[in-house]
Amino acid sequence: MSDAKPTRFFRLGKLMGLLLLGLVTYLVALVIWVPAGWLWQQASGHVRLPSQVSVRQVSGTLWEGAAGLEVLGYPVRVTWGLGAPSLTGLSLPLEVRLDSVRSHLEGHLTLTWPGAGSLDARGRVDVAEFEDLIRRSGGAMIEGAVDVERLHLVWRDRSLSEADGLARWGGGRVTWPMAGQVGAADFPPMLAEMTRRPGGVSLSVRAAEAPGPAADVQVSWDGMMDIRVYKRMVDLAGQPWSDAARPSDVVFRVRQPLVPGGL
Repeated sequence: MSDAKPTRFFRLGKLMGLLLLGLVTYLVALVIWVPAGWLWQQASGHVRLPSQVSVRQVSGTLWEGAAGLEVLGYPVRVTWGLGAPSLTGLSLPLEVRLDSVRSHLEGHLTLTWPGAGSLDARGRVDVAEFEDLIRRSGGAMIEGAVDVERLHLVWRDRSLSEADGLARWGGGRVTWPMAGQVGAADFPPMLAEMTRRPGGVSLSVRAAEAPGPAADVQVSWDGMMDIRVYKRMVDLAGQPWSDAARPSDVVFRVRQPLVPGGL
C-alpha cells in the first residue's frame, strides 16, 4: 500500500484560479452583450460632437451594433463589429461601415491605446446626393459617382501622422457658377489624390491621362479650405484664356470654410 496522503481536489490555489476564470468570463460576456444604446446614454454627456452632427439612435451591442446619425442635415447610418482585441499590442480592431441614402464607405479601423489608431477604407459617393451642400459652398457639380479606391489614415497623440487616398471619377458633365450664370463642359476621367501636409491634408485633382494638377485643395484642421485652380482646368473646360499663360499657372484662388456655417 502507498503511504501518499490524499490531496483535496479544491485546493486554495485552484479555487482562486477558477474564481478568476469565472470573473474574466463574466466580464467578457458583459462587454459582448451590454446594450450599445445604454452605453451611449451614459457617455453622451461627456462626448463633445460638432454642432452639425447629432446621434439619433443607437442599437445592438458594443460588440456589434449600429447608430443613426444626422450629419449636416443628411441621415447617416454607422454599423460596426468588434474583432478580437490584442492584449500585447493594446489594440482593438473594428469593421465599420457608413451609409447615407446613396453613398457608402466601409473599412477596417484599429484603435490603439493610448490615443492612436488607423483606418483603411474604400467606398462610393453619389455626388447628386450632396448637390445642395455643393451649391451652397459655390463648388462645381459633377454627374455620376466618385469611387474612393483607397483611404488610409494613421493618427497618434490626437494628431494625424499619415494620410493617403485615391478617388476616381469616370468623367462626364460638369457645371459651375460663373458671374451669375452657370458654366458647363464635358470633362475626361479625373483622379483625386490625398496626402498629409503640416496642419492638415492636401487634395490634388488631375485628368487621369495627363500629368500635373488641374486643381488642388488644402484643408486645415481649423476647418478652412484653400482652393487653387490651374490653367489646366481652364483648358479641360474649353474656356478661353491668355495664350501667354502656362498650364501650371494659377488662374483662380479662394479661401473659405470647408462646410458652410462651419462645424
